[in-house]
Amino acid sequence: MSPPPQHLTGDKAGIEEFLDRYDDEIFSSSYSASIYISRILTLPADKPKVFVIGETGIEQELAAENVPFIGGTDPSYRRGITPNDFGQIAAGEPALLDPEVGVVLVGLDFHFNYLKLALAYHYIQRGAIFLATNIDSTLPSAGALFPGAGTISAPLIRMLGGTEPTSLGKPSQAMMDAIEGKFQLQRHRACMVGDRLNTDIRFGIEGGLGGTLGVLTGVSSKSEFLTADLRPAAYVDGLKDLLLAK
Repeated sequence: MSPPPQHLTGDKAGIEEFLDRYDDEIFSSSYSASIYISRILTLPADKPKVFVIGETGIEQELAAENVPFIGGTDPSYRRGITPNDFGQIAAGEPALLDPEVGVVLVGLDFHFNYLKLALAYHYIQRGAIFLATNIDSTLPSAGALFPGAGTISAPLIRMLGGTEPTSLGKPSQAMMDAIEGKFQLQRHRACMVGDRLNTDIRFGIEGGLGGTLGVLTGVSSKSEFLTADLRPAAYVDGLKDLLLAK
């Protein structure tokens, strides 16, 4: 069991200043997924495309790595399924099932629907690799919890008999390896900061980082930080406290 975390406090600045200062060093799960697809996966020459369930952020990262994709924010996928669609999908018609798709990448999608789910399932059944940007079950926003990216891949997992996607977000160590490769990271000099024990803090501990810091502005509570078997070395009420922590 980890020792009890230290509580650090402060009262100035905010997350916006932090993000502005370190914008070039932010490594998202969407970026991790794009790196994994473009530099680690070896896709067949005739199946280079990614079918995206997700929003603009995923598309931007794939485009930056010159990875071809379909789906995502394309308005033609933001509709209900029709009786004709069922027949075309079942028959593998190229009009709906692109034969060049070799990967299904699932992230947080605010326009998720039955059509996208059906297409993703049939792509995977036809051999496409099943990836997820992350498997977070919840998304903290406006002081409450909402469905996270993991809830989007959940119905696919159930349809596939429990087959899990390869997750490129925390706590996947594939993401840690990608970060280390990009930034020449010295793990013993790095600290993982996050609000969720089972992803953020686990990511830092299992990745062998020099420290872990919990923040109380998201999912895990103070009591969890203090009593869980896997817990951070320290915790703060919010990221702004880092500027005055001693």
